[in-house]
Amino acid sequence: MIRSPFPVLLALVVAAAGCSQKAPEPKPSAAVGATPQAAAAQGASGEISIDPQSPLLDQIVREPVRIEMLPTDEVVAAGKIEANPNRLSRVMLPVTGRISRVLVKLGDAVRAGQPLFTVLSPDADAATSSYLSSRAAGTQAESALSKAQADFDRETDLFAHNAVAKKDVQAAESALAQAKAALEQSHAALEQATRRLRVLGLTPGEFQQEVVISSPLSGKVLELSVVPGEYRTDQTVPVMTVADLSTVWVTSQVPESYLRFVQVGERVDISLIAYPGETFEGRVSRISDTLDPQTRTVKVQAEMDNREGRFRPEMYGSIHHVENLVPMAVIPVGAVVQTEGRSIVYVEGDTGHFTAREVMLGKPAGTMVRVTKGLSKGESVVSDGAMLMKGLAASGRKAGA
Repeated sequence: MIRSPFPVLLALVVAAAGCSQKAPEPKPSAAVGATPQAAAAQGASGEISIDPQSPLLDQIVREPVRIEMLPTDEVVAAGKIEANPNRLSRVMLPVTGRISRVLVKLGDAVRAGQPLFTVLSPDADAATSSYLSSRAAGTQAESALSKAQADFDRETDLFAHNAVAKKDVQAAESALAQAKAALEQSHAALEQATRRLRVLGLTPGEFQQEVVISSPLSGKVLELSVVPGEYRTDQTVPVMTVADLSTVWVTSQVPESYLRFVQVGERVDISLIAYPGETFEGRVSRISDTLDPQTRTVKVQAEMDNREGRFRPEMYGSIHHVENLVPMAVIPVGAVVQTEGRSIVYVEGDTGHFTAREVMLGKPAGTMVRVTKGLSKGESVVSDGAMLMKGLAASGRKAGA
C-alpha cells in the first residue's frame, strides 16, 4: 500500500515553524527596595547599594569599629552598698538616766561635736560628788603633809641637840613618807574625777547638770531609737547611728574559683539597679581572710566615692572584676544580625555601598560587643538599621530570583 507523504511534510513544516520562533527573553530583575529611581540594589557577594540621594540612606546609622582595652576574662558578682565601717559610729549612753532632749531627727546631717541629745543622770551627780570629795581629800592631804614635814624638821633638830631619841626621828620620817603617799593618792583620785567630768562634759562642782552626748563625726543620722522622757539604763545598746556617707562600700561574694581576679587596690566597675545604663568606679579596699564554707565564696568590699550623695546603703547592683586588659575591636550590639546561625554585620565602603560580612563575636561589653575576627579598626559598620539592611538583602534575592 502506498502511503501519502503529506503527514510527514506537515510535521516538518510544524517543526520548522517552531524553530523560527524566538524563546521569550527573561524580564529584568527588580532592584532591591525598587522605586522609580531604583533607590537600592543588591549586587553579587552580599553587596547592597543605596543611592546617596535616597532618603533611605538617612535612616541608616554608621559607626567606626573601635579598639578598647577590655578584659580577657571577668567575674560579675552581686553587690550591696553599705556604710563605710571606718566612718560609722554607733552612739551609746555614757550614763544611765532620763532623756531630757533629743536635738536631731532621723536623716539629719550633723557635724563632729554637734550635740545629739541630753540626759539627766544620777551618774552625773555622782561624778560631781566624787570630784568634790577628791578635791577635799587633796586639801586634807596637803595639810597633813605640811604638819608631817614640820614634825620631821623639829624632831631632826632636837635629835641634833640630843634632846630626843633616834626612834623619834625615825617615827617622824615615817609619818612624813605616809603623808606624801596620801597626797599623791589624793592627786590621782582628783585627776580621775576631773577626767570623768571632762568625759561627761560637766562643769566641776555643779549638780543637776545635763549630760550632752555629741556626734563623734560628721555625717548623717541613719538610726535613731530614743525619745525625750525615756529612762535608759542599758549602756551597751546603741541609741543612734551616725555615718559619714562621703564614701560607701559595695560588698560582694566572689566564688573561690575567681578569687585570682581580685586584688586589694584594683579598680572595679560597679553597676547599680537604681541607675541602669551607668557604670561607676570603685577600688577594692578589703578581701575577707576567711571563706564561707556553705557558699564557697569570699567577701570582697570595694570603696566608692559618694560626695554627690547618689549612693545609699542597701542599694543593690553588681561588681565587675577583671583579669587583665587587652586591646579588642568592639561594635554596638545592634550592628549584628543573625542569619542562618551566622553573625553578620554590614560594612560600608564608598558612600551607600555596603557589604554583608560574617564576624566572630566575643563577650558583650555593656552596649558593645567584642569582635574577635572579621573587622579592623576604622571600618564603618551599620550600627542602627542592620535589620533594614537584612530586609533589603532578602528583598533583592527574592526579586532577582
